[in-house]
Amino acid sequence: GNPLRKYEALFIISHSISEDQMEARISQISSEITKLGGSVQAATRMGRITFARPLAKKEAGNYVQIVFMMEPDKANLVHERFRRNEDILRLQIIAGKTPAGAKNAPKPKTAATA
Repeated sequence: GNPLRKYEALFIISHSISEDQMEARISQISSEITKLGGSVQAATRMGRITFARPLAKKEAGNYVQIVFMMEPDKANLVHERFRRNEDILRLQIIAGKTPAGAKNAPKPKTAATA
């Protein structure tokens, strides 16, 4: 497969769910990433944050950052998995830094560009 790339996903989870549900949701997210061939490096709860403007008719949400490694062509599947989940108000995935030394390396001419 392709070399793995680091991703940082920010999940905003409804603040109306209980603490137990919150833990279960984080576990579910981690296991879905694993099922898609990724490996979770860290899951950090950033706490409850009040929105500047209501988001999905909610005033606040629980922010969770999940750092994972995955093949680049599978990362969008993570977004697809959780797009319709009512507890997840928003999901943003940011590609992390490319491996050291890769940034300035010239691209081989044989590589297919996505």
